[in-house]
Amino acid sequence: MVIDLKSLAKNFAKKVKLERVKMDISQEKLAELAGLNRTTISAIERCKMSPTLDTVGSLANAFGLTIEEMFNFNF
Repeated sequence: MVIDLKSLAKNFAKKVKLERVKMDISQEKLAELAGLNRTTISAIERCKMSPTLDTVGSLANAFGLTIEEMFNFNF
């Protein structure tokens, strides 16, 4: 099975923004909740940066989701 990394990155970026907007919080607030830098959140949402597993975990915790749910792209 071949994984399309571009599609994965785009869908993850969309998921982060969707969850942030659902919570009605700014990138800055999400960064604070996840213990990340606001520029990191921006880069992920614009698909300019691929997050590490630690970052995925921090975002999942901030959203109250599991890591598995972070990769559920049923938009």
